[in-house]
Amino acid sequence: MTQPGSTPNRPRRGAGCLQSLLVLAVILGLGYGASKIFGDESSKSKGSSSSSSSSASDGKGGSWAIGDCGGPDPENKPDGYRAFDCDEAGATFKALKIEDASFLPNAIQCPAGTDLIIQVSRVFGSGDDKKGGGIPTNTVCGRNLTGDHPGDAGAGGGQLVEGDCVSATAKEIACASAGANDFKVLGLVKEKTECPAATTEPMQLMMAMGRPYDVICGGKV
Repeated sequence: MTQPGSTPNRPRRGAGCLQSLLVLAVILGLGYGASKIFGDESSKSKGSSSSSSSSASDGKGGSWAIGDCGGPDPENKPDGYRAFDCDEAGATFKALKIEDASFLPNAIQCPAGTDLIIQVSRVFGSGDDKKGGGIPTNTVCGRNLTGDHPGDAGAGGGQLVEGDCVSATAKEIACASAGANDFKVLGLVKEKTECPAATTEPMQLMMAMGRPYDVICGGKV
């Protein structure tokens, strides 16, 4: 259940210039609960993740800042993204927060309302040399400019946050479709003893490198 500021300056184009690449990691529908530990193997279920990644020139130079906008790169379809001015027709998301890059996906924790996560990398080269690889520099937590916000608490998408809902196997679901056997996330903590008093189902998760919590505190929906 990425960041506002000034729009990046447009770079001078020339041979050998440093190109900024965006590596897109869309986490819509990400069940960040990983695997819940139960008494028998049949009850273990891995959280779902509908993520994809690709690289594309952002078309602008400089670093990303809160409030910068971006959208699909028409020159690097289908998954390429690049920076746009927020009033340009191609802009589809705005940066809510900028995080340092990390090789551990679980270590990136974006704020509630994040609809997609974009990893920014830098490489040298041009043309086809720009696609793939690169050195990760930043991570952009983006929110859609339209009314479609799967990352909102309870909407069933984005990283898991308080206010989201999960199934009995720790998979994130939309609260609107939650049933009697599902739970609302009351907290995300390291130890079960840290869960709030209203918790009815503390869910111990399997270890994940970089994730800041190991227990989902589940309560009545």
